[in-house]
Amino acid sequence: MNSVKPKKFLGQHFLTDLQIASKIADTVDACPSIPVLEVGPGMGVLTQFLMKKDRKLKVVEIDRESVPYLQEHFPTLKDDIIEADFLQLDLKNVFDGKPFVLTGNYPYNISSQIFFHMLEHKDLVPCCTGMIQKEVAERIAAKPGSKAYGVLSILIQAWYDVEYLFTVHEHVFNPPPKVKSAVICMKRNGAASLGCNEQLFRKIVKTVFTMRRKMMRNGMKQILPKDCPLLENEIFNRRPEQLSVAEYVELTNRVERELGVRS
Repeated sequence: MNSVKPKKFLGQHFLTDLQIASKIADTVDACPSIPVLEVGPGMGVLTQFLMKKDRKLKVVEIDRESVPYLQEHFPTLKDDIIEADFLQLDLKNVFDGKPFVLTGNYPYNISSQIFFHMLEHKDLVPCCTGMIQKEVAERIAAKPGSKAYGVLSILIQAWYDVEYLFTVHEHVFNPPPKVKSAVICMKRNGAASLGCNEQLFRKIVKTVFTMRRKMMRNGMKQILPKDCPLLENEIFNRRPEQLSVAEYVELTNRVERELGVRS
């Protein structure tokens, strides 16, 4: 098998620039020594450089055409090719419950879902690197007050320090995507817990951003009773993108106390 045909329904855009692939592989050095799991290796342009890192490497690939290609061209990796949907993969089983670096040239159509899946297993993933759509990378790395700041920014930054590394242009892919790409690095920030009800935290963040152009008060009326005195607090005069992660944590605790009083 000489090549694999990129499939639109899988969001595949195969990187063709070896220099960029090498740079992406080097991002896993942010968390040295531990194993690496690559998502969506395709024809292995990134895989070949990850294999030189002298640490355990596994790859997960859903494309039935890519799997035999990888088996043929990377025979030493044959037993470490996982044919599966990453979103359905129990990450506890990948390296027998040991932590690992998550990396890849992530499929554009599911990149956000990949990171939400990572968050569900955040204690296993101290470091996540790789290439995604530039717009998504900007959202993940965005600071409070910016237009890109949103649900993805907050939920990831609650647990990870995010660094936007570099931009990748369209012409180094087959087929070329219609958008630019970017390489990012996310490292766990050391927080063992958020210091609040994490389920309520996520609910508040997701709810208020359904009305991101309006004041916080509008979205919070879906969670708090309309006559709740807390809704008169100054914080609800601000828009969702103006609050930091720490402010959302504080807000979650205040909302939980208010709901507890009324229950």
